[in-house]
Amino acid sequence: MAIFSAAVAFWLGSVYGSFLNVVIHRLPREESIVRPSSRCPRCAKPISWHDNVPILSWLALGGRCRHCRKPIATRYPLVEAAMGVLAAVLQWRWPGLAAWGAAAALACGALLAVALIDWDTFLIPDELSLGLAVAGLLFSPLNAYLDADGRWWLSGWWSLRGALVGFAVGWGVAAVGEAIFKKEALGGGDVKLLAGVGAWTGAVGAFDCLMIGSLLGSVYGVGLMAAGRAKRSDPIPFGPFLAAGAIFNFFHLLPFGWPLV
Repeated sequence: MAIFSAAVAFWLGSVYGSFLNVVIHRLPREESIVRPSSRCPRCAKPISWHDNVPILSWLALGGRCRHCRKPIATRYPLVEAAMGVLAAVLQWRWPGLAAWGAAAALACGALLAVALIDWDTFLIPDELSLGLAVAGLLFSPLNAYLDADGRWWLSGWWSLRGALVGFAVGWGVAAVGEAIFKKEALGGGDVKLLAGVGAWTGAVGAFDCLMIGSLLGSVYGVGLMAAGRAKRSDPIPFGPFLAAGAIFNFFHLLPFGWPLV
């Protein structure tokens, strides 16, 4: 039964990943994510349902469009596979809490989209960051981290408090960093993303996310400079590292933010 549940979660997650590919491609371009239906990014020909099966269709077509035969980026099946794995592992992490595992998978998908969009464009769309905050409040009664013994209003309050703390911590870091370094230390999109993370994993999760993201971002930046591929003044997108920290939060909260419990 556990294997069957994991397989179902993987499949549903990969379908969600297919939709995320549309979001990642269209949202920065301010295009509708609903219409038109899926189409080749090269020739814009519509993709039929049998060519739009997550992972399998890409493999069957050899990674090329059926119409123009031009390559379709490997990122597409990788996003589908990554989302499938996340959905399956979240169900394993939260046994007996299938609804919470599914909600967490939805949030992790939004974070995956944030990471890739910010990586490509240095932009975190409000639809994702603020959408995470709203969704965190709506799903708070299911939230295993905000369990209030059935008192949905208390779970909602803890979610709201987490969002406010996340925003305040992000805003504080941005203000102090700009005052010290005389340049933007944390973008507005990052601040709003921390609010969204706090709505899902509470004040502790928002703080943990910032700490983990800062560590990962620092390691990446130092690695680039050591390899001669970047200078100290070169900007790097912070959203992917915050998103990685936030996804980690859905599996385990670290004691970084213990004063905020």
